[in-house]
Amino acid sequence: MSQLVAVGTVAFDAIETPFGKTDKILGGAATYIGLAASHLNVDVALVAIIGDDFPQSFLDTFESRNINIDGVEIVSGGKSFFWSGRYHHDMNSRDTLATELNVLTQFEPKVPSDYKEADVLLLGNLNPEAQLAAISQMNNPKFIIMDTMNYWMNTSMAALKEVIARVDAITINDEEARQLSGEYSLVKAANKIQTMGPKFVIIKKGEHGALLFHREQVFFAPALPLEEVFDPTGAGDSFAGGFAGYLAKTEDFSFENLKSAIVYGTALASFCVEAFGTERLLEINNMDIQRRLSMLKSLMQFDIEIH
Repeated sequence: MSQLVAVGTVAFDAIETPFGKTDKILGGAATYIGLAASHLNVDVALVAIIGDDFPQSFLDTFESRNINIDGVEIVSGGKSFFWSGRYHHDMNSRDTLATELNVLTQFEPKVPSDYKEADVLLLGNLNPEAQLAAISQMNNPKFIIMDTMNYWMNTSMAALKEVIARVDAITINDEEARQLSGEYSLVKAANKIQTMGPKFVIIKKGEHGALLFHREQVFFAPALPLEEVFDPTGAGDSFAGGFAGYLAKTEDFSFENLKSAIVYGTALASFCVEAFGTERLLEINNMDIQRRLSMLKSLMQFDIEIH
């Protein structure tokens, strides 16, 4: 079975939206990545750090999905990373109410020896130094994907550029792409980012879908129109997990196959937003995913006579 290593946060979230609010629930980038990728029937290993306040029931959730947690370090006496946020009515903007890094400040990724030969490495949104440490422990993965954000562009640009130079694909949102490249046009931004190292640039546009760039080739996948969006917190990471899981499963890293991976990621992200936290990712099955892929296909398909 193909292997995928996901490096990121496993954490507590507390979320408030116009539809309600939660107490501390299971969250973190690696959590969403792992749960989304598990639907592809690939061998997923999480690399993260938690405190001993993290409930065993949450760890059992990973193991029930056949997600390897040997790389999840538990710090005795430590507190797990915690984030709390409140979403506005448009669900596109939010206020961060609390960010408690706790044990995340001492995170030094430790990739399990059984996974150092993995084909695909996905670096969640983390300090670039931690991302570099994870890359250094791998034995020539076939495909490395990274996520990042404007915070690291503001505070750790030199290290961030070092990571960018070593990956095959980068996923960022449109605002971050503009900041990283200094270009307003997303086409120009993607072209400039490709000169930094990645062969593929994925620009996420939230409810408006995602763009995939590779040299002169461009592909756009729309987001699925949904009647209700309850919680967009893990959507981007669920997208990344579906994308990486599909690539690990198919072991095909061509532009054409990345297009399919984008659609798979889009489908899984569409489930994630339908309930708070990881709830929907834990209850859907393959038939649900196939139906949603069919909906996306019909949304993107047309027949027009070109003269």
